[in-house]
Amino acid sequence: MKISYALAALPFLGLLGGIAFANRVEPFVLGMPFILFWVVMWVVLTSVIMAVVYFLDPANKEDEVE
Repeated sequence: MKISYALAALPFLGLLGGIAFANRVEPFVLGMPFILFWVVMWVVLTSVIMAVVYFLDPANKEDEVE
């Protein structure tokens, strides 16, 4: 269960902690300034990480029909 908590904290750290690192306009990535790309990337990664946390949670496996 500790890995789930660590994974759940990762988007928080990436968005808030990484803003200081990513606070620049140059270079452009996919036509977006780097800071905008950074935020969009973390929004997408948050969805992926939360899906992984959902599948790792043992409470969600009780409803499975075998």
